Amino acid sequence: MNIVCFDMEGVLTPEIWIAFSKASGIPELKRTTRDEPDYDKLMKWRIGILKEHGLGLKEIQDVIATIDPLPGAKEMLDYLRERVQVVVLSDTFEEFAMPLLKKLGYPTIMCNSLEVAPDGEILSHKMRIAHSKLSTVRAFQSIGFDTIACGDSFNDLEMIQASKAGFLFRTTEQIRKDFPQIPAFEEYDDLRNAIMGAL
Repeated sequence: MNIVCFDMEGVLTPEIWIAFSKASGIPELKRTTRDEPDYDKLMKWRIGILKEHGLGLKEIQDVIATIDPLPGAKEMLDYLRERVQVVVLSDTFEEFAMPLLKKLGYPTIMCNSLEVAPDGEILSHKMRIAHSKLSTVRAFQSIGFDTIACGDSFNDLEMIQASKAGFLFRTTEQIRKDFPQIPAFEEYDDLRNAIMGAL
């Protein structure tokens, strides 16, 4: 039995922090896991910048409400979900993900959470488990699933490499160059066909 594991941001939806960077006028917040492989370090840095500027969860959620899935993402998910189990494995947070999940037809997601003060200040982030994407893929494998994984960033490489089949989608030139053995795609039709071929 197969289960297909997708990263969310950059694969199914735009990058939330890039959208918030543009909306807030804070260019430093454009930094993502494509730039910084250590997610814990990245989030502590982001929370520090939010604090400096007096920004909190509400301001981020207001921007998220304006974000739509990437064109073609929902159609690809719908197609796959009629044929195979699909789960989204993301380093994002429940507090960010729900409006986007609604627009994607509520796929199952496993992600992290935030500690938020009553006034909306983001105090810290709570990672669900260390190496959450790899740990989840291995857990699925331990209960009899073959996994197929797709992502775009450094933090997706572990789950991609640990899976029966793995793909990069709209990744960076540097990641393509560093991992030439992983098939990389730019279009959903090509990604969908590769996943179907791996089932």
